[in-house]
Parts: sequence; structure tokens; C-alpha cells
Amino acid sequence: MGVGALSQAVFLDRDGVINRNVRNPATLAWEAPLTVEDFELADNALAALSRLRQAGFLLFLVSNQPNYAKGKASLEVLEAIHRHLLKLLARQGIEFTAFYYCLHHPHGVVPSHSGPCGCRKPAPFFLLQARDQFGLDMERSWMVGDRDSDIACGQAAGVHTIRVRNQQGAVAGDEQRAEFKADSLQAAAVIILHASRS
Repeated sequence: MGVGALSQAVFLDRDGVINRNVRNPATLAWEAPLTVEDFELADNALAALSRLRQAGFLLFLVSNQPNYAKGKASLEVLEAIHRHLLKLLARQGIEFTAFYYCLHHPHGVVPSHSGPCGCRKPAPFFLLQARDQFGLDMERSWMVGDRDSDIACGQAAGVHTIRVRNQQGAVAGDEQRAEFKADSLQAAAVIILHASRS
């Protein structure tokens, strides 16, 4: 990379990509983990992240986390889950450049975190913030997620997109057409690394 060259980045959704979603017994839906004990990494996720870092990609986590706004979890619990993720990454020497969490929800029950916001995906707010702060080449960067909102976010920011199938073997909606589909984060990393060498 020459002097003044822009960096390549991979933006990653968290739940359903880096870690497994958890079946909520109250809603019967597959959702983000509500406790540290429920947090389980997806198969080979750390190995995939390590390969991307070794190839020179900057890693960014971009995640909608509305459980506080919805009254399902405290901020302390959300912070504990994040610290647990940091610990797992550190054990493997995996460094993220930044973590971006949107804690809002348009129909939340906590007034301070409810209603419209500018940072919730599909808005590209965090990707554009990272671009400006860290000097990213968006045409050579990627968004990896399992939902329409992830793909729409990546498209709005001008990055390549990969939709990862969730652990139920399906995609969560398919209105937004990603450039690529992958069975896992590990498979997504293979696509990214192959494309970057082409």
C-alpha cells in the first residue's frame, strides 16, 4: 500500500454472522443473545476474522442492538456481552478498528432510545463515519450481514455486500440482493480474499 493509499475494510454485522442468534422463548423468534451465557460464536468465525486481518483488512463491527430500547435487556448486560466478545477476540489476537452499536429502536419502550435515529441500519451512518475517520476505500471494502438492512446499508455506503445464511440455513428476508451469498462468515472471508487478489 503506497503512501496516502486508502485502507480496505470489512464491516460485519454481529448477531447471525459472528455469533449465533438465540431462540427467544417469549417471542419464539431467533434474536440477539440476552445474556453472556447465551453468546456463542459461529463456527470458525474467529479463524475467518483472523484471515481477513492477516490480509490487511481493517475490521469494523456495525450492529443494531435494540434490546435496551425494547426493554429486553439492561445497558449493563449489553456491555457485558460486548466485553465477552472483546475477550474472545483478544485470545486470538484479533483487532477490530472500531465497534459501532445502534441502541435505538423506532418502536421502543425506553423514551431516550426510542423513535427515529440516524444510525440504525439500513442507514449507512456508521460506515460513512468510519470512511471519513479512518480513510477507507469503499470501492474495495465489504459489508457482511444476514439481513436486508445489512445489505441495504452496505449498498448505500458503496461497498460490496455478502449475505450470510443464518444457522437455520435461511436468509432473513431477501428483498435486498447482495452481490454474494455465503453459508458462513468463513465462506464470506474466502469470497473477500479471492476477490481482493483478482
